[in-house]
Amino acid sequence: MLQSTRNSFDVEEPMSHRYLQPEGLARPRGYSHVVSARGTQVFIAGQVAFDAEGRVVGVGDLRAQTEQVFNNLQRALAAAGARIEDLVKTTIFVVGYKPADRAVIAEVRSRFYGNAEPPASTLVGVQALVVPELMIEVEAVAVIDAA
Repeated sequence: MLQSTRNSFDVEEPMSHRYLQPEGLARPRGYSHVVSARGTQVFIAGQVAFDAEGRVVGVGDLRAQTEQVFNNLQRALAAAGARIEDLVKTTIFVVGYKPADRAVIAEVRSRFYGNAEPPASTLVGVQALVVPELMIEVEAVAVIDAA
């Protein structure tokens, strides 16, 4: 049985998201197993710790890079007319991932999400990103009301 933790699809509502907790799956912390949504899809390329001039922020500092990445993600969402609440899927890539990295990422991510339902999410350890100084990258999908 699927349990919804948010809206169900209503005819009067042009767009909605449903965050589902499938029976038999452990309740996740910081992400949702399943998100269904209706509306216009917004695909956001992987955001990295570049500032507005293209310089790497926080070389060697996962927390600083994660904060920059989520600030960049927020800017990208806003450019598309989307909000944090509109995120339905994120994929997080971490160079040389270690279990201790999860706590750092989760803390920054939870501040970014605030009271919003967290999207479906996958965390992947990788060997490298586009430039050697980068430690984390986050790509995202949001769904907003059709314009």
